[in-house]
Amino acid sequence: MSSTNLKLLSLLVSMLSVVHITTASDPDILVDYMAPNNAAGDFFTSTSFRAIRQPPPPTFTVTKASMKEFPALLGQSVSYAALQFPANSINPPHTHPRSAELLLVVQGSLQVGFVDTTNKLFTYTLETGDMFIFPKGLVHFQHNTANNHPALALSAFGSANAGTVSIPNTLFNSTIDDNILALAFKTDVATIQTLKKGFAPK
Repeated sequence: MSSTNLKLLSLLVSMLSVVHITTASDPDILVDYMAPNNAAGDFFTSTSFRAIRQPPPPTFTVTKASMKEFPALLGQSVSYAALQFPANSINPPHTHPRSAELLLVVQGSLQVGFVDTTNKLFTYTLETGDMFIFPKGLVHFQHNTANNHPALALSAFGSANAGTVSIPNTLFNSTIDDNILALAFKTDVATIQTLKKGFAPK
């Protein structure tokens, strides 16, 4: 094989490796499920959503059924979350680095949106029974704009551990230097410190 053909083959293998890496998700398992040897039916059952309270809690609340809370999901590439919104509450801008999110409004209405990599904003007001997809890794939010009515939504994820990166919390409840944040937001250090106070542990 000529050196040119070897270079082309090497380039092709490298490109296929990059494609494989960028399309990776939860690892495939080589067994039916991951469970202790003495597992019974209760191992494959989660009752965590029974705890969803009515009336809703006083602040936005997420009840998760992910790999951490429901170990039977390990290797199954699926998880859920129940999102409870009191009147006029928000799920702040955030991302899920390992999965898209399919949201179903079960009660009330929600203003939702995401921003793509070209900074284009896609928003919609969802009513009960409506669904919305938030693409994997993109910044998105949900807002119950009603002043007197709660909202409830269920979110499905294509990962047992979708991960959540809260943008405000990541920026203002971390050890990122105040000067860096001030430069990034084109403001002064005093403003950054005021913002950080709102995210300090209470």
